[in-house]
Amino acid sequence: MADITDEFMRQMLAQTRTYTAVLLRRTDRYGPDSGAIIWEHGRRNFSMRADGLLSIVCPIRDDSDLAGIGIFNATPEEVTALMEDDPGVQSGIFRYEVHPVRSFPGDALPA
Repeated sequence: MADITDEFMRQMLAQTRTYTAVLLRRTDRYGPDSGAIIWEHGRRNFSMRADGLLSIVCPIRDDSDLAGIGIFNATPEEVTALMEDDPGVQSGIFRYEVHPVRSFPGDALPA
């Protein structure tokens, strides 16, 4: 592993950016009849990405209650308002948690 000095860490931490993370969870109302709502939820995610609000979207593909993780380029208050308008949240098939987070400098998903 690389040797990281305290000075390097201070320089890097000064360059972090704030974001808001959302943990999206399935509820008991989620089921086989949820397809149309999930489709519109996905359409809305694409729209928020196109608008620069939703930087990273990661659907969860296991059997847990987690449905997805999103990283938003917005404040927790703005993200809460966005999530309240989500079709999956409004229908009751999803619930969500909002968390303020910060990045490491240069963070990006590999291509």
